[in-house]
Amino acid sequence: MLRVPFWLTYVFLYLPIAVLVWMSFNAGDSPYVFEGFSLKWYGEFLANDRIAEGLVNTLFVAVGSTVLATVLGTLLAVGLARHTRSKVLDAVALMPAILPDLVLAIGLLAFYALVQVTLGLWSVMLSHAVFSMAFVAAVVRTRLTHADPSLEEASRDLGAGAVRTFVKITLPQLAPGIVAGALLAFTLSLDEFVIAFFTIGPTEQTLPIVIYSMLRFGVKPEANALATVLLLISFTAVIAGQRLTKIGERGAHD
Repeated sequence: MLRVPFWLTYVFLYLPIAVLVWMSFNAGDSPYVFEGFSLKWYGEFLANDRIAEGLVNTLFVAVGSTVLATVLGTLLAVGLARHTRSKVLDAVALMPAILPDLVLAIGLLAFYALVQVTLGLWSVMLSHAVFSMAFVAAVVRTRLTHADPSLEEASRDLGAGAVRTFVKITLPQLAPGIVAGALLAFTLSLDEFVIAFFTIGPTEQTLPIVIYSMLRFGVKPEANALATVLLLISFTAVIAGQRLTKIGERGAHD
């Protein structure tokens, strides 16, 4: 009997997603009545110039924010774990991941207004980097718990400097966690809506904003197809990140 609520929870969580994916292959124009199997809506959204522009903008923001978040998050995790151990700083570092998106978005918008930054794709990229950096730091920090600090001590005892030790010893041990954190940051940026909506300029749109504007006038099978593609990309990135983390943990134990 204990399995009943378990499976009901999974049905509640994933049945709407399964329906969305199924209806993306609908041959008819109705997003609610299945009239036959077809791939035409995938061709429709690929031929939509507005969606194509939103996809390019989203990939630009996601790749840029992933690079920034990965570099800064990795350095933050190493600094907190190896050099400055403080519960207060740990809490502050993870705060962007805990804060509601709306609060963080309003705060970033107020900051940009204070420093008189022109809103656009670059402002969204920086905002997503702030948001994703906390997740990267958390993943890399977890990987650091499996790293052997004696290797770093041996490297310094043999005459290597701090930078050389970090590049030759620390980074290879952290590589699976860094890649997993980068994939997570890319996934978060790919489908993030609230922060992008508040911090983007009036002339650009990311793909989630394009989807939102499409849904304001009713759900279309074209939107279902687009959401299915985004779901596939996000699912693949998350699974790859989890696999890399597990591989890294097994390597550390071996």
